[in-house]
Amino acid sequence: MASDMASSTFPWLTLAIFVPIVAGLLVLALGRDDRPNRTRFIALIGSIVAFLITIPLYTGFDPNTAQMQFVEFAPWIETYAVNYHLGVDGLSMWFVLLTAFITVIVVIAGWDSVTARLPQYYGAFLILSGLMIGVFAAVDGLLFYVFFEATLIPMYLIIGVWGGPRRVYAAFKFFLYTLLGSLLTLVAFIYLWQAAQGSFNILDWHNTPLPLEPQILVFLALFMAFAVKVPMWPVHTWLPDAHVEAPTGGSIVLAAIMLKLGAYGFIRFSLPIAPDAAHYLASFMIALSLIAVVYIGLVAIVQKDMKKLVAYSSVAHMGFVTLGFFIFNATGMEGAIMQMISHGFVSAAMFLCIGVMYDRLHSREIADYGGVVKVMPRFVTFFVLFSMANSGLPGTSGFIGEFTVIMGAVEYNFWIGLLTATALITGASYSLWMLKRVAYGPIKNPQVQNMKDVSGKEFLALGLLAIAVLFMGIYPKPFTDVMHVSVDALLQHVSVSKL
Repeated sequence: MASDMASSTFPWLTLAIFVPIVAGLLVLALGRDDRPNRTRFIALIGSIVAFLITIPLYTGFDPNTAQMQFVEFAPWIETYAVNYHLGVDGLSMWFVLLTAFITVIVVIAGWDSVTARLPQYYGAFLILSGLMIGVFAAVDGLLFYVFFEATLIPMYLIIGVWGGPRRVYAAFKFFLYTLLGSLLTLVAFIYLWQAAQGSFNILDWHNTPLPLEPQILVFLALFMAFAVKVPMWPVHTWLPDAHVEAPTGGSIVLAAIMLKLGAYGFIRFSLPIAPDAAHYLASFMIALSLIAVVYIGLVAIVQKDMKKLVAYSSVAHMGFVTLGFFIFNATGMEGAIMQMISHGFVSAAMFLCIGVMYDRLHSREIADYGGVVKVMPRFVTFFVLFSMANSGLPGTSGFIGEFTVIMGAVEYNFWIGLLTATALITGASYSLWMLKRVAYGPIKNPQVQNMKDVSGKEFLALGLLAIAVLFMGIYPKPFTDVMHVSVDALLQHVSVSKL
């Protein structure tokens, strides 16, 4: 295993996982509803410290190797060779930083809008942040599974406790869909443990040769968990309900990070462990991805609820990601990972914008708005930028990922590339039509007249996301440099038959 990883002398990943979890427990222990500012400041300081801890992962990262870096190893359940084994490579490093960054945004976003059960609210998000980072950092299969499943609990509570009128229904649907999909994954992991002669090390699984039929069964078992999480068509129906009922912070984390857990599963497990099955089933995966990109984009256009519209647009945008993975070229795969990072920024920003308006008017219906620019000019400046990014406008992060995937698709098959490119038209249609109806035109609803422009805290949260969207759109090199070697190594591994 020495050739597959570079050891670290300082436990940066352990800190990245457990600092937000400890901060969450501190909020639960010390926070009180009657002392809201103390609760908020503990959560804010905890989230900022947790984010700062992830920065050395970027500054100390060596982009010239595909090995695991910042590796930590300790025996855990020795009877079954289960280890506390962490590491990141070019496929996972950015998602650790993205998770920590989005957690800071969520803490700021809920500052004034959340007043009930404040310690539990912030505690759930901080603990969830640590668990999600654990998913991206785990190199042991069972450790990955523990973190992957544990993320369900805080999100279930976030939707079920702080959500809308149908929150219990949405929370149950979210929980059942994702849990049922994951049970088959556990069966696949146990099979892989046996096949790898009693090892839960994911890198050992990558190098365990399997015949095609077992590969297909393993691929399909993993597909059930990861496709639901992405979510791919047709197992996407839990997402609009969860988004509509979730509080703003819940929608931000769900779209920006939790959907990425499923996509990450494909490149960490499905492709390298079952490469022949991935090629065998590539047409199936490409077809599902194109349905998401084209059909779900059309579904988004007819939505009347802003959250539902952005939820369906998330399904369409994640269709780019799964398409990029299964066309088996570096352009498509790098574009897919860029799209994952970009979607984290843009979807978080879109849901935050909707949350800002909902806090003032208590409605998500597009028809209840109109003329918002006349009373909230600073807010609409942000809303225009993020809607453009959601459309894939050049100069924003939304363009980088989508354009690169389209280029990869054209390289793979011109007609698939052409069909994928139609998403730029539908994306512009639903994003800009919503923007036009909400922000411009006459003020038809008298209550819009009383809406106040963004507060300082809202401006800060939106401003940080705007900087991220523009920086990635104008200068994507720091993002792409990290992933080049790891993507090439993965594609080389997948291209070599294991039969």
